[in-house]
Amino acid sequence: MPDSLGGLRLAGAVPLDPKPATPPPPANAGPAATGTAAGTDGAPAGPVVIDVTEESFASDVVSRSMQVPVVLDFWASWCGPCKQLSPVLEKLAVADGGRWVLAKIDVDANPGLAQAAGVQGIPAVKAVVGGRIIGEFTGAVPEREVRNWLDQLLSLVDEATGGVPGAAAGDPARDPYLAAAEDALARGDIDTAVESYRARLAEAPGDAEALTGLARAELLRRVRDHDPADIRRRLAADPDDVDAAIAAADLGIAQGDVAGALAGLVTVVRRTSGPQREQARAHLVDLFQALGDAEPAVAPARRSLAAALF
Repeated sequence: MPDSLGGLRLAGAVPLDPKPATPPPPANAGPAATGTAAGTDGAPAGPVVIDVTEESFASDVVSRSMQVPVVLDFWASWCGPCKQLSPVLEKLAVADGGRWVLAKIDVDANPGLAQAAGVQGIPAVKAVVGGRIIGEFTGAVPEREVRNWLDQLLSLVDEATGGVPGAAAGDPARDPYLAAAEDALARGDIDTAVESYRARLAEAPGDAEALTGLARAELLRRVRDHDPADIRRRLAADPDDVDAAIAAADLGIAQGDVAGALAGLVTVVRRTSGPQREQARAHLVDLFQALGDAEPAVAPARRSLAAALF
């Protein structure tokens, strides 16, 4: 994906730290709007503006971004510029009718997501396509600038994928199991996606797309069931808790810190031995499968793993 959307930094951002000691009551930057996209028959196809938490991030952002661009709006009730930008984003999301989804993240309620995304000031806006951040800007940007940024994002996605983030243009007719899995992921139904990918592999054990899709869907399912606070507590008590380290790597990837997540698990491989080392090594291999070789962090992580093992 071209990176011409990345790195846009404009004035008007408020640092996350320090924030006002006594936050004022929230104004416009409160709970997400309830706009929906219209289906082909005129019925609502689903919300285009949603509130996202650490617990729902995997399904609402990572999974959904495999089918449609997801724009993250990091905000807080005490942030004045957020109250200017958020209504603009909500208005444009509704106007675009489902071509992209606006995911609103309260940084006070979800500090882990803000940290994982590298947010230093708000409002911060980041575009996620195919599970990866491909563009961003910070600050209270005029509606015209936001519109131009969104148009560029949508144009890049259309050029790269024929309009669907998870597919290539000109694809032949889809295998029904793969199509069912993709539809399930778009709905956030991870369990059905896992079953569909497994059904495809029962027919074609070597299907690379199904293998990768299954690894990704299983990653999303694990993340859905993880408790971030419990994982942090366990690792603070025992940095070599392999189960907790594996869960932390899953969460790190779901939250966008792919390189950090893989590096952390390689460190566990380096520090452990016997069954614990093998458990961490095997999970890294599963993550490599889920991410694919096109992910820039995979090749250096493979080299680091080899060095840790030999």
